[in-house]
Amino acid sequence: MRTNLHRHLPDPLTGVRNLGILAHVDAGKTTITERILYVTGATHKRGEVHDGTTVTDFDSQERDRGITIFAAAVSCVWDGHRINLIDTPGHVDFSDEVERSLRVLDGAIAVFDAVAGVEPQSESVWRQADQYGVPRIAFVNKLDRAGADLDTAVDSIRERLQVTPLVAQLPIGREDGFTGVVDLLRMRSLVWADGHETFEEGPVPDALREEAHRRRRLLEEAVAELHPVALEEFCTESVISARTLAAALRDLTRTGEGVVVLCGSAYRDRGIESLLDAVVAYLPSPLDVPAVRGTRDGAVQERVADPAAPFASLVFKVNSTATGRLTYLRVYSGTIQKGDAVLDAGARRTERIGRILRVQADRHTEVDRAVAGDIVAVVGLKAARAGTTLCAPAAPLVLEPPAMADPVVSVAVEARRSTDTDRLASALARLVEEDPSLVVRTDPETGQTVLSGMGELHLEVALERVRRARGLDVGVGRPQVAYRETVVRGVSGLLYRHVKQDGGAGQFAHVVLDVEALEIAPDAARDDGGGSAAGFVFRSTVVGGRVPREYVRAVDAGCRDALAEGPLAGHPVTGLRVTLTDGATHPRDSSEMAFRTAGRLALREALRASVMALLEPMVEVTVTVPDDAVGGVLGDLAARRGRVSGSTARAGTMVITATVPLAESFGYATRLRGRTQGRGTFTTRAAGYAPVPSAVSDGIPPR
Repeated sequence: MRTNLHRHLPDPLTGVRNLGILAHVDAGKTTITERILYVTGATHKRGEVHDGTTVTDFDSQERDRGITIFAAAVSCVWDGHRINLIDTPGHVDFSDEVERSLRVLDGAIAVFDAVAGVEPQSESVWRQADQYGVPRIAFVNKLDRAGADLDTAVDSIRERLQVTPLVAQLPIGREDGFTGVVDLLRMRSLVWADGHETFEEGPVPDALREEAHRRRRLLEEAVAELHPVALEEFCTESVISARTLAAALRDLTRTGEGVVVLCGSAYRDRGIESLLDAVVAYLPSPLDVPAVRGTRDGAVQERVADPAAPFASLVFKVNSTATGRLTYLRVYSGTIQKGDAVLDAGARRTERIGRILRVQADRHTEVDRAVAGDIVAVVGLKAARAGTTLCAPAAPLVLEPPAMADPVVSVAVEARRSTDTDRLASALARLVEEDPSLVVRTDPETGQTVLSGMGELHLEVALERVRRARGLDVGVGRPQVAYRETVVRGVSGLLYRHVKQDGGAGQFAHVVLDVEALEIAPDAARDDGGGSAAGFVFRSTVVGGRVPREYVRAVDAGCRDALAEGPLAGHPVTGLRVTLTDGATHPRDSSEMAFRTAGRLALREALRASVMALLEPMVEVTVTVPDDAVGGVLGDLAARRGRVSGSTARAGTMVITATVPLAESFGYATRLRGRTQGRGTFTTRAAGYAPVPSAVSDGIPPR
């Protein structure tokens, strides 16, 4: 309710909430953000995605395409609490932007479409949040749509996400007649009338009283099964009080044992106030999450969320604007002020804070300082990038950076005018600085500049930024995918002798290797950028000290060097286990360099002797088409080497799920529009790697 706006913010960190909004594309994340800003008084006019007037989708491409591309930070005040909110992208190509945001958040709102339930990218971002242990509440949006059903959406949350949903509200009305909710904790109705900015609170409607009591009982039983205090009260009193229930929901949310489910319709301004109340009541403050952990000289240290502690922060986003380079960071401990010197802990470089800004999407307000728990942007840093730890020079600490995905699609780019070549190189360098999931390299054979990213749309958006911001005419080649090579059948007992004598101290290293195939997880493509780390295991069974420990580490490093290029077509190698079984040294000529060289050359020889296979990246495609177009769409998927894994009928349409090679998915949007007269839609998400059929692999060019 807008009457909460004028409360003063409390000084303690208990009054801070750092959260993100996560969902599948078109589930309503940005509309919810807009309504939160409006309801809290941070804005005075509702922005709409279809009008291009939203606060967080401020980039021209976001407004043109009608989707969120870049994570945008905003802040507002509700019930005496400062809420720092990040609106994240929902498209699979920008999942790394979500990853970097999740690394610095304390909680999240997961948004689900009341018609579609859990969609592919909903599931993906949920798993990303699981990796960082981010507590979540769920908001089932669009209850005013035809076919909307809260129970069906909740069932999909339970089944697909493998969590326990704790439904705290009951809808009043269905589809277009949806007008409000029953709060099952307080057993009161909240009704939003058309044309009114606030809701009216009252008793539960007579027609829903029996159903509301039944659902309250189900909520109590579900909570009692998970929370010991609630269980004790339930056993002694046969009911759970609203106070105990609220405390239990808060505990279960923060431990991840349960997920509070709310509902509403953001577009029609229904359910936002109760959602904000749940954010304040259930999601954690910076004091409620574990102290951040980092390393100093190899030792693990913790920093508590205390403004008086040594300063420590993590950069999660860099953005170049007309007014300068903005570095977005989450302050975990300590305090910084304008003019302070901070240490880039990874590079061991000191930089100085020019200005500190409170961010409201593309608008900024200068502040004097930032303290533990704050998410701010700073001006004046020249070299910090996403994942950089900034800390007090007197108390260095390196925090774990967010995981970076390996690019899967590449295109050759060139300036159409030779005079623009240097400008293009500068523009691409700036792109990579702002978006670490982009990689720029020069092809050693052709001399072409190659830009790699997470998908067609990712690269398309990046290159459009170059064209618009720099006015460059850029030529783009056909997309290429990131293939891998793997071991099907390895070799045992491969002996390699590295002996080199050029005068003076020579090089001597004997190694014996076993190479075998290694089963890897479907998502093991997320690695260190070389395409191999996630699917490589090295071990040593050498006994008797025949190969000293430091030389074993050198052999390991040499083997990793060899994974950069496979014997089939020069693609990175993954999915193998290498065992060092024996070796020999020379008292004078053996060295770490010699054993690293031996490891690299030995594994190359072993791979040439092994049976190898080519792997290609796969995507899971979810296609929604009218019933009369199903046959043509299925035929097209089969022609693209797609394997259909499921189909679901839904209100005159068919939802088809299939796994398709990424290389075959290029241009699918145009083909789908043609086969369905513009009525079909589809989404994709990464689905790991799979062997390339021999009939296809012959036509794949070397890297």
